[in-house]
Amino acid sequence: MSSELARTLEALLFLSSDPLSAEELAEATGAGDLDIAGALAELQQTFAPGARGLLLREVAGGYTLASDPLAEDAARALLGRTRHSALTPAQLETLAIVAYLQPVSRPEIARIRGVNAESPVATLLDRSLISESGRSEFGAVLYTTTSLFLKVFDLRSLEDLPDPSQWDATADEAGELRDRLLAAGEHRAGTTLE
Repeated sequence: MSSELARTLEALLFLSSDPLSAEELAEATGAGDLDIAGALAELQQTFAPGARGLLLREVAGGYTLASDPLAEDAARALLGRTRHSALTPAQLETLAIVAYLQPVSRPEIARIRGVNAESPVATLLDRSLISESGRSEFGAVLYTTTSLFLKVFDLRSLEDLPDPSQWDATADEAGELRDRLLAAGEHRAGTTLE
């Protein structure tokens, strides 16, 4: 790596726990957009997969340095860090609802899921995958995903979310979903259809 600007960007990316956008890097260094783009391209070459123990990743609308997945087991042994347990199906379902419908309230999440959403929402808030972002016209707290969500799921932006229309439900899944929606509607209306 020969460029002084590239070395400076490397240091900034190393120091930051969050991804940094090209604009933030330009503001911090006083460099122009073309110079930043050139220095980032230089860093992409330096930290190309398989070349070093670090990778330059573009996630959550910015750039970050990440360790090569090859070193994961050794790093875990050295640092002894406990990892969060995997998200439960209820938490994943809730996170998907927030990701695709944000901003969305807890009552809306519960209505879609057909069950109380308090526990999954609390866990997702604790893990900083979602955050509060205002209130609905009825006063309910609204939730959106965070930049950590983008980073964890390796997304540059929400536009990179998979298109749900590419997965068609099986007849059994469609029937189960229809039954859940009917039951939720009946419960809200206080009636039971025979």
